[in-house]
Amino acid sequence: MKASQTFISTLKEAPADAEIVSHKLMMRAGMIKRLGAGIYNYMPMGLRVIRKVEAIIREEMNRAGAVELLMPVVQPAELWMETGRFQAYGPELLRVKDRHDRDFVIQPTSEEVITDIARQELRSYKQLPRTFYHVQTKFRDERRPRFGVMRGREFTMKDAYSFDRDKASALKSYDTMYRAYCAIFDRFGLTYRAVAADTGAIGGDASHEFQVIADTGEDAIVYCPTSDYAANIELAEALSLIAERAAPAQAMAKTPTPGKSTCEDVAALLGIPLASTVKSLVLATDEKNEAGDIVKTTVWLLLVRGDHALNEVKAGKLPGLKGGFRFATVAEIEDHFGCKPGYLGPIGLKKPVKVVADRTVANMSDFVCGANEPDFHIAGVNWGRDLPEPDLVADIRNVVVGDPSPDGQGVLAIQRGIEVGHVFYLGTKKYSEPMGATYLDENGKPQPFEMGCYGIGVTRILGAAIEQNHDERGIIWPDAIAPFTVAVCPIGYDRNADVKAAADQLHDELAALGVDVVLDDRGERPGAMFADWELIGVPHRIVVSDRGLKTGTVEVQGRRETAANTVPLAEAVAFVKGRLKA
Repeated sequence: MKASQTFISTLKEAPADAEIVSHKLMMRAGMIKRLGAGIYNYMPMGLRVIRKVEAIIREEMNRAGAVELLMPVVQPAELWMETGRFQAYGPELLRVKDRHDRDFVIQPTSEEVITDIARQELRSYKQLPRTFYHVQTKFRDERRPRFGVMRGREFTMKDAYSFDRDKASALKSYDTMYRAYCAIFDRFGLTYRAVAADTGAIGGDASHEFQVIADTGEDAIVYCPTSDYAANIELAEALSLIAERAAPAQAMAKTPTPGKSTCEDVAALLGIPLASTVKSLVLATDEKNEAGDIVKTTVWLLLVRGDHALNEVKAGKLPGLKGGFRFATVAEIEDHFGCKPGYLGPIGLKKPVKVVADRTVANMSDFVCGANEPDFHIAGVNWGRDLPEPDLVADIRNVVVGDPSPDGQGVLAIQRGIEVGHVFYLGTKKYSEPMGATYLDENGKPQPFEMGCYGIGVTRILGAAIEQNHDERGIIWPDAIAPFTVAVCPIGYDRNADVKAAADQLHDELAALGVDVVLDDRGERPGAMFADWELIGVPHRIVVSDRGLKTGTVEVQGRRETAANTVPLAEAVAFVKGRLKA
């Protein structure tokens, strides 16, 4: 293709509202244009990348035996009411009415619709297993859309759904999709990790996230450098850092801590390690009647070591907290502890609370906690002697760097990542059973489908790839998803017949080999021409100049290289082809 046949609209400066690198560079490179909050036009350069991402996804999904269909963006609310998600999904679900006052949703995902298809079309065990997928526009009404395509409201996603007769078969489908995802991200040329993850709002029993590694990533990925262990920080298991509880060695003593309401300040005042303190967090659960009125409130005290942080996802899986919790109000705290937050602890409560201790806290001795009195803490606290054993001991904290790996193969490290894909094993409870989606088994009896769902953020891949691959000059696309793989940059194309002929020949020979090549025929000055393609991120550049042709050479330079390679003109195509194969 010639540059004059496409549309190039680069900018010297990014718009003021562009916050992160990928947003700035996509705007400057003319890949996206903002239409509204979190809504973008994808311009020709950006669309070329999207189409390459989609092509790789389709090839690997088809290779894995998935069948493509297309489900609508607008979906009847009745289906979402069957699963309860119409009410439960929250404000991110855009709800609309048609002229007949019927409820619809602008779909953020398509579990309900695909389950409806399955219950109509998949009637017998002989039709299973089956996996369907589509690539479709999604909409989530983000409260604060930001970061360009990384957290937009409208986006493109590939979502797939598997239907199986039993759990064993469903886990095989899950594994097939997992391996297909690995193949997809390998082909993208991105550095990524597949990490065990929480199932979140989708629901289900097993889950892996595919995270593109980037320092700017929103997610913390926990991994063991000496083993295969990897998990999202929400799910990463935190082992006890104390093997067993030591016998008390100190007397319990109420200690003045005027104005010191944090564990850090208390430890500094008392001259003790932060790891000798215990942090108190107070939650509440509400039991409601059929009318939605609160009939009973239970207050919970969660204890973590002073240098650790509560993991709310883990807490939300505890018995009694699974149905949903909130942080207790100041009034509830004062009612149960007799004190405002900042000096809370498990000793001297006014009213009973449910006490949950993190694994490490449960093994601590002689620790410091709040005295439930302003400006005082208690030192030398011990389980059993000074306060009852906790109601529950559980893993409720975030892991930290250096924690032992749960697989016993080393210690944990943490890096940042951007979630771009997610695979879930759903089972039957979330969609099949609520929607009555069944098949007939060998005995003619109806059985609910075992389901899985699998998503890739197509447009988010663009942002993630740029966050991982850029420099001060612009984007550095991996070969497989670059808008063009090779840019032929002739100097004086419109003024020098020899340069034009050589550039045309290089372009035509590369195109004949199936290389996605662009010839810059715009007649731009070298500096402006090079700057455009560096900003756009084309990974390979061939410079044709009158000076080079006099010695029978051209210059070939990779986007990451600091200097060009001088290559004989007659060998240039083979040289570039060799690089692309490598």
